[in-house]
Amino acid sequence: MDLFETLKKRHSYRGSMTKQKVPREDLRTIVQAGIMAPSGKNAQTTEFIIIDKPDLIDKLNKLHPVNTAMQQAQAMIACIIDKEPEKIYSGYDFQLEDCAAATENMLLAITALGYASVWIDGWLRMDKRADTISAWLDLPPSKKLQILLPIGKPLESWAQKEKKTFKERARFNSYTCTEVN
Repeated sequence: MDLFETLKKRHSYRGSMTKQKVPREDLRTIVQAGIMAPSGKNAQTTEFIIIDKPDLIDKLNKLHPVNTAMQQAQAMIACIIDKEPEKIYSGYDFQLEDCAAATENMLLAITALGYASVWIDGWLRMDKRADTISAWLDLPPSKKLQILLPIGKPLESWAQKEKKTFKERARFNSYTCTEVN
């Protein structure tokens, strides 16, 4: 799929999924897209756990009371960062930015391969869900589950939500500029 077609089709999918398994080769391709994302100072701080073991997937499916995609996903990818990141540039770390770039790359790969997903982040922070899942994934105490991507073949056709126009969100050279070309 062409990059710009993938960008148009990429959206957060929360609908029903088929029971079709996601082949490991596709999961490797998706994670490789995440690995290829840029990272601050090339620190490459995000690590990944590919989850496709049926009993573990079943436990994860049962955790979310509302999100159908999470309940029916056939595989998941956990994005892992350090709890206490190393400051790599003038007292700053870029773990969240690195993780976000990797996640978006993977979401684009998921879309390009004909799968669907939704970026699960805030939900993990509530009711110690990230801690529960971290224990299931045998994460060491120094690591943190930041993002979870449920993956599967969508049963429903969902369009990307309408975006504001270029003129509403972009300017040339200053915030007050009204020039649009």
